[in-house]
Amino acid sequence: MTKWIIRLASKARGLFGQKKADSEFVQETQTHLQLLTDQFIRQGMDPKDAYLAARRQFGNTTLLRQRHRESRPLFSFPNLFQDLRYSLRMLAKNPTFAIIAALTLALGIGATSAVFSLIQGVLLTPPPYQKPQQLMLIPSARTDGKEMDNPRGWAAQQWMEWNAKAASFQGIAGYGWTFNFLVRNDGSQSMQGMEVSKDYFRIMGLKTVLGPGFDNSDFGQGHVKSIVLGYEFWQRAFGGDKQIIGKTVRISRWDGSPVVVGVMEPGVRFLPSPGAAKEPNYDVNATVDMWVPADPDPKNMKDPGWYVVGRLRDGVTPKSAQQELAALTANEASTEKQFEGFSPQLQPLTDEMNQDGRRILLPLLGASALVLLIACGNAAALLLVRGLQRQQEYAVRIAMGMGRIGLLRQVLMESLLLALLGGALGVGLAICAVRLFKVIAGHAVPRLDGVTAGWAILGWGLGLAVLAAFFAAAIPALGAFRLSPMEVLKDAGPKGTAGVGERRLLRGVTMLQTALTLALLVGAGLLIRTMVKISEVPSGYNTSRVLTMSVTEVQSWSNWGPFHRQALERVAAIPGVQYAAFAWGVPLTGNNWPATMDIEGQPPAAKESDKIALPMRAATPDYFKLMGFGLIDGREFRSTDDDKAPKVAIVNEAFTRRYFPNSNSVGRKVWFDGRDKPGIQIIGEIANGRTDDLTQEPTPEIYLPLWQAQAFSKHLVVRTTADPRTVAVAVERALRSVDPTAAIENVKTLDQIRDDSLASRTFAMHLLTGFSVVGSVLTLVGIYSVISLSVASRRRELAIRSAIGAQQKDIRRLILGEGFRLIAGGVLAGIALAVVLSRVLRSFLFAVEPSDPVTFIVVGALFVGVGLLACWAPVRRAGKVDPLEALR
Repeated sequence: MTKWIIRLASKARGLFGQKKADSEFVQETQTHLQLLTDQFIRQGMDPKDAYLAARRQFGNTTLLRQRHRESRPLFSFPNLFQDLRYSLRMLAKNPTFAIIAALTLALGIGATSAVFSLIQGVLLTPPPYQKPQQLMLIPSARTDGKEMDNPRGWAAQQWMEWNAKAASFQGIAGYGWTFNFLVRNDGSQSMQGMEVSKDYFRIMGLKTVLGPGFDNSDFGQGHVKSIVLGYEFWQRAFGGDKQIIGKTVRISRWDGSPVVVGVMEPGVRFLPSPGAAKEPNYDVNATVDMWVPADPDPKNMKDPGWYVVGRLRDGVTPKSAQQELAALTANEASTEKQFEGFSPQLQPLTDEMNQDGRRILLPLLGASALVLLIACGNAAALLLVRGLQRQQEYAVRIAMGMGRIGLLRQVLMESLLLALLGGALGVGLAICAVRLFKVIAGHAVPRLDGVTAGWAILGWGLGLAVLAAFFAAAIPALGAFRLSPMEVLKDAGPKGTAGVGERRLLRGVTMLQTALTLALLVGAGLLIRTMVKISEVPSGYNTSRVLTMSVTEVQSWSNWGPFHRQALERVAAIPGVQYAAFAWGVPLTGNNWPATMDIEGQPPAAKESDKIALPMRAATPDYFKLMGFGLIDGREFRSTDDDKAPKVAIVNEAFTRRYFPNSNSVGRKVWFDGRDKPGIQIIGEIANGRTDDLTQEPTPEIYLPLWQAQAFSKHLVVRTTADPRTVAVAVERALRSVDPTAAIENVKTLDQIRDDSLASRTFAMHLLTGFSVVGSVLTLVGIYSVISLSVASRRRELAIRSAIGAQQKDIRRLILGEGFRLIAGGVLAGIALAVVLSRVLRSFLFAVEPSDPVTFIVVGALFVGVGLLACWAPVRRAGKVDPLEALR
């Protein structure tokens, strides 16, 4: 053990003081030579002859000095500087090789660095909470294990008891999602916010950067007295005015104007409120615009309208905390029937926040890693061929006394320089790629606004460059280390040829590249087929030539009816407009009202968790004509279906099939507040439409007249005779003429909304297709290079075959067969690899299985065909080999 420590310390000291060590070694060598010379002189030899005899007996001092240097650590500083200078000179002598190798590595490093940067910004950057790993969301789940039709919160009575009795938690707080509008004369601005209980900021570990924040007097019943602004909204709406504290702001629908008491630290986003996820303005990945103090109403302590978050105590596991809450909840349910059938299900906050990001980014990271491996394979092949061209140089250097460690170090240094150059280019590509991703990703990647093209990309690029240098240099370095100088110097053949072993190694690398490329191509093919399948699915409505925008009357409820009726009249009068309607729950926006209800002919629910829950939508007359929903039975809404008329509803075909399979639904009733209240009569049935998701079968839906439902924020939907974007300005002008303060936001065509609903699939398809193209190009270059090297190395063999009677077509068939075997082997291995890897794309696929045989056959056949085309030029050269010239 002591000897090992002394040796390690000696190696460590060897990193420094190299010149002194060289000087001491030379001095010691001269001393030994002088001693031997003196010995021979005492034996009667002439001094000159004695010195020569001493040199012969002592050995080659230059070789000894080289071996002494080789005994130092592999990466000592003088050796590194010397190798660096030499490697730079060698790369400068062959700039074409250096540029091609660096660009090859840059493609792989750039792709992987870009995806790594997305992961860094979306998944690895912690939320701005103290010890976020201790924060637990507490959603509800059914005790019988069945899936809930609609998300449900918790009653204040329940979570307040947990906060008082649960020893596993430092604290538990309630919250909810809210939205409103900052009223302005030139158009109001939407605000997403959170209603929070007293302990919320303390439990989350949040502090204001400006102002004192809430105090206990802000919590209570009645109108809202104060708000805390989100940092980003403060910058966006108020220009970062530091004098905002203490000022009042005008908020729509509130009785009074609240005072701004604080500005929160930047980067704070929403916690999920599943019951509000169908609201038009809901965006859980956005930064919070405002916080509103909320205190449980003593009259509604049993209403399940709160969402709950808690912070675990140090050392407490989520499992033990869930067991404690489950016991408390069971005890509450035993005394209150309304609480029966539900149990808490703890979920780490960070897991919930990263769920969607992991779903899309981790498969893309795997795809980019395959591109990096393909690029490293190409670089390794280039370095191996270059090493074959320099074998005689290596052999001469070894014969002159250079150690194998030194040769290995130089090969690694040259590879590292190429990788660093490729890394620098890759960082530039990655920065451009990240900016491109942010443009094309849309809503596909959550919290994409937090991704920056900065130091993270530089760090990943440098790390990947070092990793790429190791992989790319491993094979050439091993070949240089095992080089036999005697054999190389005896066989001073033409440069650029390879033996059987080297060709087999290159074929193996190329087959691996082919397999990895085919896995990428299969993934891209599956997603392309998915998008084709989705385009073939009948949606049940017409998305072309439809303009949508969210419109909100912010003044007062008394103005609600007149504003919307006047707005429809003026918009409908615009030239080029066919129909205009207001609707809450436009298809593919994700908007609807989740509501529990009783349906005529269905047995009443025994407990709360068994109640029927269905999505509700609302619309004005002409909406179904505008959208192209066919009327199957009954009638559509009329302008007289207002708040003074009996309540009515229209259902879709799926509703009738589920609840009235053997009769009509028209004339039946539904109840939202119990069967003892007047019901809502069904007056019509429309055809099914895939309104929530194009990849899901239609589900039962209920439509209410907007004049009766009176939704606060909703969409204006306009069908036009031409491109709907041409009337957008005229529509906004017409709305402003009715009320200048109205909020008009999210102006989009229905085709754009459709594209947004498929954003994650489209983004994954685009990236996988791009990665596949890059991988295919690199692999085809690799195939071309291997076959070209094979032809060059077998020129003598091919010449002999021609001399003994082989025709050109026979030579071509021979080389083409070699290429086919190379490609086919890689394709077969790639199919096996793709069968395994394509399963990670299952959540993105629709009407296509991960092992879809059509995709595998088409992709495999196309790649074989294109690969054979890459072999054609070397095959032609092989057929033109001149036997006399080759055998000369």
